[in-house]
Amino acid sequence: MSIKEKYNLDNDDVDRIIEMAWEDRTPFDAITFQFSLPEKDVIALMRQEMKKSSWKMWRARVQGRATKHAKKRNFTEGRHKCTRQKQVSNNKISKR
Repeated sequence: MSIKEKYNLDNDDVDRIIEMAWEDRTPFDAITFQFSLPEKDVIALMRQEMKKSSWKMWRARVQGRATKHAKKRNFTEGRHKCTRQKQVSNNKISKR
């Protein structure tokens, strides 16, 4: 069973998860919160959906990166948020 079937994800959800996983400052916890997808399944989804070379490049970049793991962050001021970033709620679709 693929990750898409296991979590009942449509193509838009998969695209958003991949986008969030590529972003350096978006922790895996944010993906888990929004899509109920744990880190190991995000990694498996990325492996399924990406070319082998792209997956290897992403995995090398993300592995051990403190910004991708909320517990490893040492930010004192909290989360950085760009003024152009959309509001994210617990819904799968952001409110506009």
